[in-house]
Amino acid sequence: MPAPEEPVLLETATPWGVRLTLNRPAKLNALSGELVRALSDAIDAASADPRIRVVVLEGAGRAFSAGYDLTEEAEGGTPGPVGWRALLADDVAATLRVLDCPKPVIAQVHGYALAGGLELAMACDLIFAAEGTRLGEPEIRYGSAPVTLLMPYLIGQKKTRELLLTGDLIDAVEAERIGLVNRVVPADRLAAEVDALADRLARTPPEVMGPTKRMLNRVMDAAGFRVAVEAGIDLGAIINAADTPEQREWDAIVRRDGLKAALAWRDRRYDERLAGDAVRSAVTPPAAIATADDGADPA
Repeated sequence: MPAPEEPVLLETATPWGVRLTLNRPAKLNALSGELVRALSDAIDAASADPRIRVVVLEGAGRAFSAGYDLTEEAEGGTPGPVGWRALLADDVAATLRVLDCPKPVIAQVHGYALAGGLELAMACDLIFAAEGTRLGEPEIRYGSAPVTLLMPYLIGQKKTRELLLTGDLIDAVEAERIGLVNRVVPADRLAAEVDALADRLARTPPEVMGPTKRMLNRVMDAAGFRVAVEAGIDLGAIINAADTPEQREWDAIVRRDGLKAALAWRDRRYDERLAGDAVRSAVTPPAAIATADDGADPA
């Protein structure tokens, strides 16, 4: 009799609350529909549980998360802008659940935090990153767009435009410098540092912590955050349903040869157009890695 599959999300009780572990390590914790639903349910449960004062979000294996599962999307063949809008709206709602959780949420990231995986981390109140972590939103390189437009509200327009329009990745040190993450620590100390911070945050009464979080979220709302997110869903649906020759070729390669082959094709095409025979930029991840907004590994 085959062994039962492990759940896609693990929940571990702690003295200060709960650790939620994205648990698709073979896919670099690509955000499948099942995982997104499980995470939403877990955040709802944590929000309602008075025993939980802090939530930590982490990834199993080699990465935090490489983004949404592109293999699932390519095989599903989402029809047209209406279908894309419904799918994107669900993904945005899941990310905003994290942002709106009345308990403080800490992202403990390592390896890769890419595309939808990075957006999930950005929705957390604090991000602690292991040295060597790579972060970015490479969606534009395969004909897609960011799902939840959090980045400009965290690091400003100019740096956001650079990262989103190029699809470049940055390391954890640069991410800390531009204000994308709070702290960079050695990988072997990451869990302990996050645990110590969670323990400190848990000392604050929920009656104080929750309203303080809402105050901070309302600052973003006053700057137009939720309006921009709604507009982003509409425009993202148009982008994803554009049916460009490049998008059709990408989907065909994913279905025929797999995600890694599609990523290799994407990188070759991107490099040829922008750099000719020049040496590849150091910020481009190895072809062997597939991001989940690259679906299974990093983008």
